[in-house]
Amino acid sequence: MPRCLLLCLWLSCFLGPTVVPAQTPRPPAPTLRLIEKAETIPAKDQWLQPGDRLQVRVKAQPGALVTMLNGVPLAELAPALVQGQRGVYQTSYVVQPGDTLGTAAGVGRPLLLRLTLPDGRRDSLLTRTTVRLLDPTQLLLARTRGGLAYLNYGLGEDRLGGAKFGYLDSLVLLHVTGRVADQYRVRLADNQTAWVPEEVVRLQPAGGLVPVSLTGSWSVSGDEQFDYVRVPLQERLPYRSELLPDPTRLVIDVFGATSNTNWITQRAGLREIEDVYYQQPQPDVFRIVINLRHAQSWGYAIGYQGNVLTIRVRRPPAKLELKGLTVAVDAGHGGDNQGAVGASGVMEKNLTLAMAQKLRTLLEKEGATVLMTRDADVSVDNGLRVLRLRKALPHLLVSIHVNSAGATEVQGTATFYRYVAFRPLSKAIYDEILKTGLKPWGNVGAFNFGLNGPTEYPNALVETAFVSNPDDERRLVDPAFQQQIAERITEGLKQFLKANRAKGIRGWFSKEAAEQ
Repeated sequence: MPRCLLLCLWLSCFLGPTVVPAQTPRPPAPTLRLIEKAETIPAKDQWLQPGDRLQVRVKAQPGALVTMLNGVPLAELAPALVQGQRGVYQTSYVVQPGDTLGTAAGVGRPLLLRLTLPDGRRDSLLTRTTVRLLDPTQLLLARTRGGLAYLNYGLGEDRLGGAKFGYLDSLVLLHVTGRVADQYRVRLADNQTAWVPEEVVRLQPAGGLVPVSLTGSWSVSGDEQFDYVRVPLQERLPYRSELLPDPTRLVIDVFGATSNTNWITQRAGLREIEDVYYQQPQPDVFRIVINLRHAQSWGYAIGYQGNVLTIRVRRPPAKLELKGLTVAVDAGHGGDNQGAVGASGVMEKNLTLAMAQKLRTLLEKEGATVLMTRDADVSVDNGLRVLRLRKALPHLLVSIHVNSAGATEVQGTATFYRYVAFRPLSKAIYDEILKTGLKPWGNVGAFNFGLNGPTEYPNALVETAFVSNPDDERRLVDPAFQQQIAERITEGLKQFLKANRAKGIRGWFSKEAAEQ
């Protein structure tokens, strides 16, 4: 036997069998994504129907064919249009009746984007958000719920509710035609839509009818406290209201209603309603116009009694003076909601409560009844404040806050109102607070803060001064200055009442009233 073979056998017995180490498999090379990003615009879950626009944007390799749905192409934008970027594709596609995402009805799914390069390479990517294509033959309805349901003009997300255009009663029937994120789009009338938050409505079972109605004959009457307009309908329809000055009138559009009114009966006992009439500006919009007797409106409420649309118009107080009036005083923030904080650590919630309590003392000395939304350092939701105030129905509301800005040099005082008919109250208070020597910031309108939203009583929000400004902050923490603010607000209320004594009925100056 050859020596080399013997040596190998001997080593094999001594060392054991030869073991070849296992080779660790190499991970596959990462696949280069040809599509970096695909998104709907807006980048939120959506419900769409034929005629809506599905807008999509993709960032991918340039020079490709990018498609969606069943081959709908996206256009590649010139770099000059997108800040020099290459490979940006987008489309604004009108949804067609036959379009499908290949999914079961009623289900939202991500949108699939496909890419093909000239060299044959391919890629695809799903959007993170979903799209549901609605069947236009299936009616989708919702009803409002709760005491604070409201409509929005659009999808604006300002924290104070800049998109909001009005409250609705509960159980109002809405025709849902789409959705973006947590807001449903609803059809009000031909070429008129609005948006409603998901949290204030409840979708209805299938089988409902389109929300439309003929109007019945009205009645206009009064009792010991209010004047009323009652319009019978066949369904609780959505509405929008506006209180206009010069001359003072209340205009209400009822969407989905068409006139079948034979007469309007105006009964005895009216004190604030001068006259009423209606218009039909388009076939599915019924307009109620209520002319008021006094230049200053003291508020109104709209709701349903059954299916009867009921407009309650408030009369002016018997005497336009603080004695005998009910004034609501709102100390902003509180409890867990500390509000703005100054450089010294002082919190808005404590400043507002201190000024509100001083204001209450002054108003009670004048003979007013004061309703405090909070009288301690407690958390009170703004929605709950509104509901309580609506129930209590004060004659006036003043909400007290302190302001804050990112720049410390910003300072001054401001008052805010939402409805132009309530501007005189905020302006009277603003003019008085300027007498403290605070710099003018302005009398600000169309302000959608929650406490300015109710239409039941004139209201004003006071941003006394900027706690973020060193000079303003020094004044705000001074109890003597807090007292001065309370005095000026009280005087502003007096001036508001005095001006209304002078204005009299429908804006005509009354010498006798001015001398009271």
